[in-house]
Amino acid sequence: MKFKNKTIVAMAIAILASTFSFAQSMKKNFKTVHVELKINAPAERVWEAMVLDYGEISNFSPYIYTSEYTNGSLKGELGAERKCNFNEKETQWSHERIVEIDNENMIMRNVVFDGKKLPLNFDNSQAFYRVKDNGDGTSTASYEFQFRTKPAFMGFIAKGSFKKQLKGTLVGLKHYVETGERVTGGTGKYKEIKDNYPEPTLIKTE
Repeated sequence: MKFKNKTIVAMAIAILASTFSFAQSMKKNFKTVHVELKINAPAERVWEAMVLDYGEISNFSPYIYTSEYTNGSLKGELGAERKCNFNEKETQWSHERIVEIDNENMIMRNVVFDGKKLPLNFDNSQAFYRVKDNGDGTSTASYEFQFRTKPAFMGFIAKGSFKKQLKGTLVGLKHYVETGERVTGGTGKYKEIKDNYPEPTLIKTE
């Protein structure tokens, strides 16, 4: 019994240490971009496109050429994984995973855990997806991306790029949900439609 108790205590200390280490690393010099946009559709429909159809983000992101579920995932749920390709040759990509999801309050936390030709520190990159019901048949969707770059000095440059991409993805989401027309990277559709919509609101950038 004494051995078991010591083992349990050691495991608890290890878990607490790893949790503290993760929280500490995300608080250390990470940058944030947070944008939102009103969409003329019920919150449930926006949440479905944005989160529940997790592996199909290329339906509305003008920066993603193809996307697919990986590691046996079939829908947007806890632990689901996807791969996003940012060019036609699939030489720039990210692997992402849902690590927290609250379907009732429509909040999801997504991490980028691997990638190629991305200036990200993959131990310190996460995004929060949120959808708010406005109570009048419309909703507000938002992306909040917290990240650190590798090398670190790329942070300022990358922040501007991520801000542009998050805003463009929200406009693509709005168009896709409201019209059913896809806005996929490489098709030129975003260039055609972007001036028809208001620019997403920048909530926070630091």
